Amino acid sequence: MPIPEDVTGEEIDKDVRQELQSLPKTLAEDVAKNLVMVARLIDEDPEGAYGYSRVALRLASRVAAVREAAGFAAYANQKYSEALAEFRAARRMTGTTELWPLMADCERGLGRPEKALDMAGAPEVQKLDKAGQVEMRLVAAGARRDMGQLDAAIVTLQSSELASQAVQPWTARLRYAYADALLAAERADEAREWFAKAVEADRDGSTDASDRLAEMDGVEFMDALDARDESDADGDAGSDTPADGTEADETEAEETVDDETGTEAEDVRTDLGPDNGDAGKAETDVDKD
Repeated sequence: MPIPEDVTGEEIDKDVRQELQSLPKTLAEDVAKNLVMVARLIDEDPEGAYGYSRVALRLASRVAAVREAAGFAAYANQKYSEALAEFRAARRMTGTTELWPLMADCERGLGRPEKALDMAGAPEVQKLDKAGQVEMRLVAAGARRDMGQLDAAIVTLQSSELASQAVQPWTARLRYAYADALLAAERADEAREWFAKAVEADRDGSTDASDRLAEMDGVEFMDALDARDESDADGDAGSDTPADGTEADETEAEETVDDETGTEAEDVRTDLGPDNGDAGKAETDVDKD
């Protein structure tokens, strides 16, 4: 796959760059550029990111950072079996447990929530940092919901991190998951409260908590351009005069014939041809969010 000219291997993390030093210089630069493209595209173009990850994997499959990037790209494309294999390979190479929650979520994606719950109770979880433990809690709650255990999912999310007033990188997602679980359990009043708390913590728009809250409050949003089109269409529909002035011409012709022959206006209209009164009507296409 072609790589844009502005891409350089210098953009990757210094730890990854150091890991690539085991490769010949030219090869290391090629791998680094492909990893940069994975990072650039993974959110907005997961398929494109996946393609670059496969190139990097073909060039340097024995580099842990490459296996990890390939796992993230596969995960973003819901290729859970492939992602799980890559995460496992990266974990064997590094000996770290930071990918444990993602591996458990892959098990969920493969329809094995019981396996995800087993992983949530494994000793590896205690080795995770705070962010990793919160992520593992989210995965476990999701697995409970997969199994139809809504009350258990709610209890799983109840934690000191959820109760804390401090805003951390994971706070918005944790509050959102709790609100969503409450809503699924038909506890709407509590759900609304927690969606509101999620909005307060969601400083980078990582969730759609504001939309969910507005939906619960019965607020509907309309795109400004759509609103203007609808207004124009309403104005056209209320006008008696078509845009091409056909009706005015017909009226003038009718008056002339009436003066000369006394023929009724209705008969004259028939001679003038089909009515063009629909010419000025506009179609409206309102997108619903």
